Amino acid sequence: MRRKVMLTCAVTGNITTPEQTPHLPITPEQIANAAIDCAKAGAAIAHIHVRNPETGRPSMEIPLYREVMDRIRSSGTDVVINLTTGPGGRFVPSRDDPRQAAEGSTLISPEGRVAHIVELKPEIATLDMNTMWSGSGVVINAPWSITRMAELIYSVGTIPELEVFDSGDIALAKNLMQQGVLKGPCLFQVCMGIRWGFDWSPETLHYAKSIIPQGSPWAAFAIGRMEFPMLAQAWLLGGHVRVGLEDNIYLNKGELAVSNTVLVERAVRILREFGIETMTAAEARAELSQVGGWSR
Repeated sequence: MRRKVMLTCAVTGNITTPEQTPHLPITPEQIANAAIDCAKAGAAIAHIHVRNPETGRPSMEIPLYREVMDRIRSSGTDVVINLTTGPGGRFVPSRDDPRQAAEGSTLISPEGRVAHIVELKPEIATLDMNTMWSGSGVVINAPWSITRMAELIYSVGTIPELEVFDSGDIALAKNLMQQGVLKGPCLFQVCMGIRWGFDWSPETLHYAKSIIPQGSPWAAFAIGRMEFPMLAQAWLLGGHVRVGLEDNIYLNKGELAVSNTVLVERAVRILREFGIETMTAAEARAELSQVGGWSR
């Protein structure tokens, strides 16, 4: 029997804007409904950011996360919930005085970045390992900050999904595993196509996979037009997969995806062409039970 794969849907993200696509979920109701529909279409995991319902801008408000989770659970959908901890790590240096934060900076304490995780206790929380230039600013994830965030994530029985954007991020993860900060085997997510990080090529993904610690489950995704080619490549290399409007807003060249669901449906069709089925949420939980720190 050929192995099944975990399919994650990243439904709204932190970067994609309503100006780019009118189909982006904004309100808690829209985000929750997107996660529910994607689960019905074959996604086992919903990766969730929240947004200000009035402006569409990224938000970190705990009540918004709570409403999304409550709506998903009250629907009877058992999709595995994965909440982001990415917001709150950006520093935009002022041109006049680079030591000062300019407009767009969001850098806050590690405690602030995981406050919603401690409060709501999702099954998975992302934990970014990268420090890299991104757009007009730098994403900063200092080892001491990652250490504190991991401590708080583990303290409520949530497991961290390690987001790695380049080889140095994996090296840092290995070091933190050796120190006992991260409890192996860890769950890795290889993020590809973000400028100045991992390229979206088969060679790059093969290299990334080769340096992930043995026995650690991993997944990969690529942004933009390489979303589906790299989905197939991730499966071929033994990884799990991810799609969603956070990563890619097009179904075909010049054709906007009208929902996250159509992206999930295409992913499922591609995998079935290889004879592969996606895991149910229950099967994903069984897979995740092998990850260090899982206590559900």
